[in-house]
Parts: sequence; structure tokens; C-alpha cells
Amino acid sequence: MKFHLLTIFPEFFRGPLEHGVVARALKKGIVDIVIHDLRKWTSDRHKSVDDRPFGGDEGMLLKAEPLFLAAEEIFPARFAGAGKPAGQKIILLSASGKPFTQAVARRLAAETELLLVCGRYEGVDERVAEHLADEELSIGDFVLSGGELGAAVIVDSVARLLPGVLGNEDSSVKESFSEMTGLLDCPQYTRPADFRGWKIPEVLAGGNHEEIRRWRRNAAIEKTARNRPDLLKS
Repeated sequence: MKFHLLTIFPEFFRGPLEHGVVARALKKGIVDIVIHDLRKWTSDRHKSVDDRPFGGDEGMLLKAEPLFLAAEEIFPARFAGAGKPAGQKIILLSASGKPFTQAVARRLAAETELLLVCGRYEGVDERVAEHLADEELSIGDFVLSGGELGAAVIVDSVARLLPGVLGNEDSSVKESFSEMTGLLDCPQYTRPADFRGWKIPEVLAGGNHEEIRRWRRNAAIEKTARNRPDLLKS
């Protein structure tokens, strides 16, 4: 799978992509990540990517032209008049986007190539969302200074779902928000069994797999009800 990251701060991704699951996926050749500097597609001597919004609102917006030019060069076949190639998606990271969830991550993991457009400043010219991006996604109900963090989150969450990335493929099946349960993951414990007087539930040390399975299911429901009751409603 190939990720394209379109940003005005290409150096931002040096840290997030050099550790953990993403670094492992890169080393194995399961994913390829190309970082594109948006300023490459500007024409003025200042390499301007932003301008003031019409209507006199505060802040600056990323202009449509460099974003369109970048996408047209990164995905040339898409704009050659033959329609959108299967497996390619352009994603705009925006606080105004639809929520990015584990279900969305699984859907994106089935694609072959993603272009993640990192918004900045007060946002992006709306014509990018309307006529360029396939989807507009947000990683939460809060505002960031730019889409780079969101893009890194999407790369990590999607990459770990690809075959061969995780050491144990079952890890992504039984975790929080999995399709199997729709719940948060159950509480987990490791050694020692007694830490400062706080003991693990006895059932986990008993060896009865059916009892352990039942306890984990009930504990997951209880934790979901406590931390994310909205998940139980759905």
C-alpha cells in the first residue's frame, strides 16, 4: 500500500514514521510512504500556498490551485479523463470532516494508494473538498493547527491493519472497536499478579478458558458502559 502525504511541513513526519508499527511496515516493504512539499506546486517567488478568505473572515486559507496541481501530478491517470482508478483515494484532513473511526480505517486498508492532504491555517478552499477530495475526515471533535498529526494517525491506524504488519494478526481482530464486538477492549493484566495489594481477577489465573472468555466479554461491556456508553447505543 502506498501513502502520499501532501503538506507544507514535510519534515514533520520524520519522527512519527521512524518508529513502531509504521517503521516495521516500511522495513518489510508492506507500505511505501512518499512525502510531498506543497510549495513545489506554487509559481510565485514567495512560494505562497495561502491567501485571505473572501468575505473578510479572520485567518488564512490554503489555496485550491497548488493542491489541485499536486494531486494531478501525483495521480495523473485519475485526471486523464478515464475516470478514477480503482484503489486510489484522496483524503482531506479537516476539523470539518466526517469522524475517522476504526471502521473507516478498515475500509481504507482495502485501498492500494492514498493521498492525504494536510490542511493548515483556518482551513482549505472549499472547492478542494467539493471537487478534489473523495473524503473529508477528522480524527476528533477538536481543532489542530494542521492536518499533519491527523495524517500520521491515519497512516498508523491503517498500516497496522495490513497483512504481515502486526506480529499477531488476531491483535487487530479482538481489540477496541473491532468488528467482532463493537466494544472497547476488556481490561488486561500482566505480572505480578499482586501489585501493591491490587490483585488480578482470580478467574484470569484459574485456567478455565470458557470462564475467562465470559469474564472478558462482561468486563468489556462494563468498561464500555463506563467510558464510552455511546458505543452501546449503536
